[in-house]
Amino acid sequence: MPKFVFAYHGGAKPESEDDVAKVMAAWKAWMGGMGDAIVDMGNPVGPSKTVSADGVADNGGANPLGGYTLIKAGDIDKAVELAQGCPILDSGGSVEVAEAIEMNM
Repeated sequence: MPKFVFAYHGGAKPESEDDVAKVMAAWKAWMGGMGDAIVDMGNPVGPSKTVSADGVADNGGANPLGGYTLIKAGDIDKAVELAQGCPILDSGGSVEVAEAIEMNM
């Protein structure tokens, strides 16, 4: 079954401990609802650097990565359907969905 990367971008950070608890509960419920579709729950990411032929830039550019998850789904449309329930959408963020292509090397 194909694997897909959910790359999380943007979204507001919770302001209070109560908000953090609510956001974490929403993420746990959403991920729990995906069941065995999750291959790697992933993690949030910290500050980043973008490496290019022109050098190194801080902070991930115009749309920095906030975290990732790796799932399996029958096709990209099913993966997009699963991504549409992501809690980051409620805080103004987005989920980029891309197929992780298997490479035989």
